Amino acid sequence: MSDSNSSTAKSYLDSAMAQGQSALGSLTSSTGDKAEASARKDQAATEKENSHTIGKAGPLNFSPSGGVSTDDPNRTEGSWNQTIGSAKESLGGLMGAEGLKKEGQQQNAEGKGQEAQGQLSDLGSGVQDRITGTLGGIGASITGDRKKEEEYKLKHDDAKTKQRSAEADIQKAADA
Repeated sequence: MSDSNSSTAKSYLDSAMAQGQSALGSLTSSTGDKAEASARKDQAATEKENSHTIGKAGPLNFSPSGGVSTDDPNRTEGSWNQTIGSAKESLGGLMGAEGLKKEGQQQNAEGKGQEAQGQLSDLGSGVQDRITGTLGGIGASITGDRKKEEEYKLKHDDAKTKQRSAEADIQKAADA
């Protein structure tokens, strides 16, 4: 949907074309085809990486395609609750205050659940809005409504940013 060079679908297409070109180069022993295939494969890898790259500043997310999104409030509040809960747990452990330690453990656990709820909300709405943006853009393109087409493209790009941000945070939590 985006004109930028950060489309996952485009990266897959370029990668497949590179494989075909590489096979052709092998069959014909053409070093030119092999070199071009290698360059196209590298370009496809860069496109895929850019498609999944997200910049983050607090609850704001930015993508190379120009998409901007904000985190679901549960993500931010859950992260804050985890931080405060961990602090209470540590302080309670240092002071020997078992009640404060247990309160911190509970707040930390609740914060993790709250953050996960926000991540899933952002993931779901991101996917849904990307589909709406894509289909709406196709419809606007068919009818020749360039203004609506641009609005749907923006909706798609913002939703992609929201989805990728949630995916990155979910993966980070899974890797921890």
